[in-house]
Amino acid sequence: MRVLVVEDEQVLADAVAEWLRREAFAVDVAYDGDAALERLGVTEYDVVVLDRDLPVVHGDDVCRAIVDSDAHTRVLMLTAATSVRERVAGLGLGADDYLTKPFAFAELSARVHALVRRARPAVPPVLTRAGIRLDPATRAVVRDGRPITLARKEFAVLTELMRADGSIVSAEELLERAWDENVDPFTNVVRVTIMKLRRKLGEPPVIETIAGVGYRIP
Repeated sequence: MRVLVVEDEQVLADAVAEWLRREAFAVDVAYDGDAALERLGVTEYDVVVLDRDLPVVHGDDVCRAIVDSDAHTRVLMLTAATSVRERVAGLGLGADDYLTKPFAFAELSARVHALVRRARPAVPPVLTRAGIRLDPATRAVVRDGRPITLARKEFAVLTELMRADGSIVSAEELLERAWDENVDPFTNVVRVTIMKLRRKLGEPPVIETIAGVGYRIP
């Protein structure tokens, strides 16, 4: 689940990004509208957390660009303005949700989770497959009644495999969806994470390797 945080107050942007990473999102950060458009040009995000009052390129223009791109990306717009007129104007640009500053990080992450469920094909709030029950909002994983504790990236990879609903997910797709832009594209981190996941999920094995193609939970 890939998120872009666009906020010119760097301390706030970094704090939001770190909070969302604790929720097992892969998070990139941009501090102005121009940098946001550059990232949006090369990466498809599930959600963009977008400050409205951005330097260089205004947040309104970034929002319009996302809407015009016909991507599945959802927009959570942030603003210090509290008037109904301002919120209506933001939603009129195509934003999917609106949050006024100051805000509680817990509310922001809850709204991001809700938008993720609406991005791409809609997915249910709780994912179930092969005896596994995964709740993205609480990061709870249970297999056949047994609670399983996962590290952030293990949880993120399992979420992507569960969301695929039996389809094959390539290592490249997992790398793009579960890690941020700073990851080494030639790393073996996906293979290592899959190995750890298999060990924690236990027997019988549920994650299949399709040689030369990717992974799936049938």
